[in-house]
Amino acid sequence: MSDAAVESAKRAAAQQAVKDHFDPTATNVGIGSGTTIVYVVEAIKQVSTNPAIRFIPTGYQSRQVIVQAGLTPVAFDSLPEDTMFDVAFDGADEVDAELNCIKGGGACLFQEKLVAERAKKFVCVADYRKKQDRLLTVWPTIPIEVAPIAVPTVLKGLRTLGSNNPKLRTTLLEKSGPLKTDQDFFIVDAPFKTLLCESDVKAGKGKGDGSDGTWEVNKLSEAVKALTGVLEVGIFSGLNGPDAEKIRSTDGVRTVTSGQKPVAVYFGMQDGTVEVRTAK
Repeated sequence: MSDAAVESAKRAAAQQAVKDHFDPTATNVGIGSGTTIVYVVEAIKQVSTNPAIRFIPTGYQSRQVIVQAGLTPVAFDSLPEDTMFDVAFDGADEVDAELNCIKGGGACLFQEKLVAERAKKFVCVADYRKKQDRLLTVWPTIPIEVAPIAVPTVLKGLRTLGSNNPKLRTTLLEKSGPLKTDQDFFIVDAPFKTLLCESDVKAGKGKGDGSDGTWEVNKLSEAVKALTGVLEVGIFSGLNGPDAEKIRSTDGVRTVTSGQKPVAVYFGMQDGTVEVRTAK
């Protein structure tokens, strides 16, 4: 497929996602990073330029997209801690059958996860290349944001977990050194074998805890996050926003405060249609 066809697929997915999930009377809307988000903001602008809506970017690039569209950007940390976003739109590097996502190809994974977890619902927009049954089918690595001083420690830990040759991401101009995130952290890209879904483990296709060489999405995310020096892992898994909101202990106390999986993923397809995967 040509570059033009891919861009057309992204635009179609963005337009449908915005049509289904953007409310022109919303108060706070999260805007993720990446090439697909340009089309999300384009579609939002066609529906509303209400200056009262606050758009929360996940990094420098998405803030510039918001500004150039004539919309109102607001920094994440300028909002009160109990402020929830009506919706958050973002892309993904790969999405599996259970709506788990790999994100971080653009090095904004930490802020993307902050915004996704603050949203009442996270809606993912992507093209057909990102649609897979399992994570790490085509996309080769898990992006991980790491404190610079901890890079050797994290690399060793990743190898212990079974990653084959994790690497520190450098800039396009390699002599400029490691790529830096908006937090002045580094990105490590860690390859693993194709990840199992929860249903795979239940079906006996592997233990999923690394002991037999297989990792289930949630268990790998937890294991990597536990390595000292890791700020965030580019796996978006677990619960989505609505499901997290429902979970309470027997005495009615909230035991889960946020979700990070999308409620729906919109894939622009090669033939111009849009395929939607929703939470089961």
